[in-house]
Amino acid sequence: RMKLSSIVVTLILTVGVPYYIYTPLPAAIEDHLKLMLLDALFRAMLQGDLCQCLGLSHHITVIRGSTLGLGSPGEMAGGQGGGMRVSDVDFDRVPVRVYEPPAAGGGDGGLRRAVMFYHGGGWALGTTKMGSYDVLCRQMSDELNAVVVSVEYRLAPEVHFPVQYEDCLAAAKHFLEPGILGKLSVDPQRVAVSGDSAGGNLAAAVAQQISVDDSVRVKFSVQALIYPVLQGLDLNTPSYQQNHNMPMLHRSMMARFWLLYLGVDTSLHPLLLSPSFLHHPSIPPSVRSHLNWTTLLPAKHIKHYKPVGMEMGSQEVTGQEGDLLPGLLDVRAAPLLAEQGVLSRTPRAYILTCEYDVLRDDGLMYTRRLQDAGVAVSSHHYDDGFHGALSFAHWPFFFDVGERMIRGYMDWLQENL
Repeated sequence: RMKLSSIVVTLILTVGVPYYIYTPLPAAIEDHLKLMLLDALFRAMLQGDLCQCLGLSHHITVIRGSTLGLGSPGEMAGGQGGGMRVSDVDFDRVPVRVYEPPAAGGGDGGLRRAVMFYHGGGWALGTTKMGSYDVLCRQMSDELNAVVVSVEYRLAPEVHFPVQYEDCLAAAKHFLEPGILGKLSVDPQRVAVSGDSAGGNLAAAVAQQISVDDSVRVKFSVQALIYPVLQGLDLNTPSYQQNHNMPMLHRSMMARFWLLYLGVDTSLHPLLLSPSFLHHPSIPPSVRSHLNWTTLLPAKHIKHYKPVGMEMGSQEVTGQEGDLLPGLLDVRAAPLLAEQGVLSRTPRAYILTCEYDVLRDDGLMYTRRLQDAGVAVSSHHYDDGFHGALSFAHWPFFFDVGERMIRGYMDWLQENL
């Protein structure tokens, strides 16, 4: 009986593991096996039920511990390797990590550029100390001779929207105070706000608020958004349809991050994915126009995809739906929904998108809306890119597309900041 059980287990593992790992990938994406393994590992960690069966804490907490060293090992603050000073401090009670290049070699009068950076991770994962983000910020500080401030905003499920946004906004306002910029020898005319994925969402939302807040004297001069998530009302855009099972961010996974961020019941997962959700009678037509990908997207990205869903008739918002819609309609959570008058006041932008990313169309639609509002936008699209690729540019992953993304991002900041 024991021998038979061992044979059965071996057979299950032999057949089941490859089946779980295998994901059909487009030919344009490099190193299929490496990406499939990474994706399978991440999907396995996201299985909350498995964590609970094993007696572990909330599965997000488990993932945080597993991904802290993602990419090149992060370094401790307090050092001055190569003359760079790295320190962990608080900006208006929000923890931040500050990277300061050597004082020599600054711009006019010794003033330097600056970048405020918000990490990604679905508003629930990531940290300034994660290897890939620490390496990126050190590289920015070194190559751009810039002061880089990486914000350690609080995460779900411990907190929910709008806390993450409020942390980022508070840190930004503190950093932009003339006295703080002066202390760090930062040129107030050369300060950027940037972020990737959920961090790109926060960067876009903070850039909008700072641009219209007359009490903030110093404004961001540029915004650099790396495959940002910008709306959660329509998870059936062409990029969501095309890339619904694409590493490293599946459509279903993105919906779960939205529910976690907004602090609503996970039972609303099917509703958020429903093609009819965008047509809920409580969603104003003006909001739908800001999400109308049939007019906002270039034809080459619409491809053969068609709008899906049907009118929900006279159905009213009741119960938990009422908890979900206010957050998704809030421009602080969904910067793509901002009115043109707000967009027109935001700084010139760099927006990076990837062909094989559910969030591709969020970035492309925001590019179009900013341009229609008169904002200069540099749109950098990677035909062989996938979500999260920039974080896999270094050891032990070495994805070439990630290296090219970092190079393009750095070059743009070098020329425009």
